[in-house]
Amino acid sequence: MIARLFIPGQELTGGSEGRTLATVQRVLALRDDEVSVAVSDLFERFSHRHADLALTFERHATRVVDYVDGSPLDATRRQLLGAVFTHEYAIEGTSVCNPSLVVDPDQSGVAPEAVRVIMSLRAIGEGHISSIGFRRGLIDDRHVLTMEDAAPFPEVARTSTTEINRDVVHGRLRDLGTDGPTAAAVLDQLGRTFSPHALESAISRIATQQDTRLNVTESIFYIREAASLFYGTSFADDLDISRRVLWPATPAEERGMEDARFVWVADGATPHYRASYTAFNGHDVSQQLLRTSDFTHFTSQPLTGVGSQNKGLAFFPRRVGGRHLALSRHDRESNTLVSSRDSFHWENPIPLQVPQTPWDLVQLGNCGSPLETSEGWIMLTHGVGPMRTYSLSALLLDLEQPHLVRGHLSGPLRTVSGPEQDGYVPNVVYSCGGLIHRDILHVCFGIADQSIGHMTISVTELLAAFVRVP
Repeated sequence: MIARLFIPGQELTGGSEGRTLATVQRVLALRDDEVSVAVSDLFERFSHRHADLALTFERHATRVVDYVDGSPLDATRRQLLGAVFTHEYAIEGTSVCNPSLVVDPDQSGVAPEAVRVIMSLRAIGEGHISSIGFRRGLIDDRHVLTMEDAAPFPEVARTSTTEINRDVVHGRLRDLGTDGPTAAAVLDQLGRTFSPHALESAISRIATQQDTRLNVTESIFYIREAASLFYGTSFADDLDISRRVLWPATPAEERGMEDARFVWVADGATPHYRASYTAFNGHDVSQQLLRTSDFTHFTSQPLTGVGSQNKGLAFFPRRVGGRHLALSRHDRESNTLVSSRDSFHWENPIPLQVPQTPWDLVQLGNCGSPLETSEGWIMLTHGVGPMRTYSLSALLLDLEQPHLVRGHLSGPLRTVSGPEQDGYVPNVVYSCGGLIHRDILHVCFGIADQSIGHMTISVTELLAAFVRVP
């Protein structure tokens, strides 16, 4: 449960300035004794549900205090004002699903044959808004995964501005068909990376040239829209990971951050975790890149190019042949391999697998980043068949030429049956990434978008099961 800013009427119509003013006036009209009783009752009923309710009320009061006309409010009335513009939101009230699994950066105190892990998950609440949550677990020396209980009082990350990448902005504009001379005139004034303040300075110089340049207003709009997709988030260092919530922070993702596919990338000067996730604004989807080294501080930025379109981009953990590689479903129904020079702009889709079996007639997709073995890359997949029934399977890709499929399974690894058919979204099993530890493949997967399961597969047995392709 989190406490969010609540603007009366906005949840229905999207705009309610009139109701905000009227609500503030009703708070101001109450007698002091009524205010005191109301605030006392609020803290009695809700303090045990939130870590610092007084601070939350103060923050939300600050957001609407401009509607107060007159002398400053006393502390108690200000608390009531903040409470009126607050509501509780159950971040997992609708479902939990689509987990990925990575090795925890902190392995202190772990037995030699065990490993501490972090699971990301998609949490969906009222209004079908998706956020990204985390849990910590341990795979012991018997390959048993035990997840820690979630701590109380989840907290949404603090957001901040970050440097903006000029090449990525150009890529975003090219995808939209708006990367013309006027956009170049703005961006060419700036360095390879720049601050939002520097961008506004460059825009101000071009904004006065409506009579000498084409599409000035349109170009400025799309440049600002692209720049808004770059941001940072952070949590307190001592905040338990299960309390950390990545919440939508830009208009592009205001209806959800979906299906994060995390992977440890040791390739390059600064090893880090990265994940693609789907930003959903209620109408359109786009792909964003998350990066972190500690699951405390994150950056997010857009991905561009035909290979990043639609959902389901999953990064390889290292470069192959000098290029960054990723799995993609840019056409919404088949598995492809895409590549990039800079890990931001994805292009050159190469087909890997198209729907053709009874269990994947509707569409295919990946289940997270490929896993490296001595015999090739294990690519976990999902297929959607009749009755929109999901199944999990796998391909084996060539180690040095991953566009070559070296093996496939004769059938699914797992499909839904029995109780797994029932839930918020029936007949779905879905994963956003597994890991290999001591020859065992561990896969966490969503079940009917209402619970998360765990399965293990012997890597040796899985490799032996592939039907090899010359």
